[in-house]
Amino acid sequence: MLIHPDRSTLLVIDIQERLQPFIDQGDSVLAHSQWLLRVAQRIGVPVICTEQYPRGIGPTVPALRELLPESAVVEKIYFSAVAECAGGLAGPGSDGAEGGGIFAAPGGERRQFVVVGTESHVCVMQTVLDLLAAGRRVFVVEEAVGSRRASDKALALERMRRHGADIVSREMVAFEWLQRAGTDLFRGVSRDFIK
Repeated sequence: MLIHPDRSTLLVIDIQERLQPFIDQGDSVLAHSQWLLRVAQRIGVPVICTEQYPRGIGPTVPALRELLPESAVVEKIYFSAVAECAGGLAGPGSDGAEGGGIFAAPGGERRQFVVVGTESHVCVMQTVLDLLAAGRRVFVVEEAVGSRRASDKALALERMRRHGADIVSREMVAFEWLQRAGTDLFRGVSRDFIK
């Protein structure tokens, strides 16, 4: 299944000020996530950004936060962004559509989620597994997710893959969103992002 620009949302999970410096290859994870966020915005793909307990971990890093409207940011306490809804934990079999959290944010109704963020083995993985259980298609961008330890990231990617998530690269996402060459959009994205 290809990633469609009119069916997908970019979900940025917990790239926050007090956690990001401790992420293995954290600068690279941030740079790849920012790149994909800017491509999504250029193409018109909605972006949702979660913040895990920002009073403790801090807000989203400024390099990402300054690109986002307030309506795109969802604060959470649960590790899974799917479990975070107005009524509390989404029960087994719930599609999370009622309540709140990421499903209530602009783009949350879409069936495909492209996922970046931290930590791979905690909030990213739990969110991905819950998205899959809720019937969404999930694409995890390998170079744009991270954990404090590389071994935790590797285990998380394998587990998410085993449960049905597609592990992709940022360029795979960008080219699938673009769909074709020869358009002004393709030329602009190619010139500004794909070197």
